Amino acid sequence: MNQLDAMQAFVRVAELSSVTLAADSLGLPKASASTAVRKLETSLGTQLLHRTTRRVHLTADGQAFYERCKDLLDDMDELRSMFQRAHALRGRLRVDMSSGLARHFVLPRLPEFLDQHPQLEIELSGTDRIVDMVREGFDCVLRVGTVEDSTLAARRLGALRVVTCASPAYIARYGTPKKLEDLDLDAHRLVHHVSTLGARSPGFEYPTADGYRTRPMHGAVTVNSAEAYVGACLAGLGLIQAPRTGVAPLLDDGSLVEVLPHLAAEPMPVTLLYPQRRNLPRRVRAFMDWVAELLAPSLVR
Repeated sequence: MNQLDAMQAFVRVAELSSVTLAADSLGLPKASASTAVRKLETSLGTQLLHRTTRRVHLTADGQAFYERCKDLLDDMDELRSMFQRAHALRGRLRVDMSSGLARHFVLPRLPEFLDQHPQLEIELSGTDRIVDMVREGFDCVLRVGTVEDSTLAARRLGALRVVTCASPAYIARYGTPKKLEDLDLDAHRLVHHVSTLGARSPGFEYPTADGYRTRPMHGAVTVNSAEAYVGACLAGLGLIQAPRTGVAPLLDDGSLVEVLPHLAAEPMPVTLLYPQRRNLPRRVRAFMDWVAELLAPSLVR
């Protein structure tokens, strides 16, 4: 059994939690599947499986190796069919994006993409933190905001227009700010959003003749997720500056009100990030093209 066949046997054992079932599904003797996994462990110098009399399960190293094996085997399938343009896309896609983009844009339309490519499997991480793309094994990341990692390839899609919002309850209590100077009176509050709790919030962002600036504002609440950010605004805890696409339904039904429209913050760039690879898998390119087309009507250039 060659190395790729051994990896295939290991993947099947990991997925079925049974050497016997894995061997049966691959048409192999149980001894061959068991020997293949043990030889992998010897060559890697680590234990991949915990074995009991009833079942097997992955060690921490085994889980990490399983994830990489899946991707490698998918790439090998694609390599074998690279000249067959009509060949269906297959394999696993592991992507990350903000929870707002996932909920409002990608997930509602994802059935259409999967209908076109029924042999694809997608693992979608919807987080508001900056993931380590390489270490965590993502094929691509859809990021809102400034991109600083120069080791990744970047495809800028456009930008999301930002609006300043308040709830009717907030306006009833504090009034509607009309101009920038109103925020100097300490009569208004800002919900602060940071990526890591304990970090300092830049404050309220506004345009000037030579770009954008920020000013400190009082605020009793600091959050680190988009859902909590909007939730705090709905509760009347302060003003927020958020992408309009994420709060549009709340503006439409009156749950939130746009204020200070002439002082809109800088539009937030939307970027697809992916590894610097000469030959990006077709399944990754297809997904990125689909996302770019999906978001285009909502972005400004």
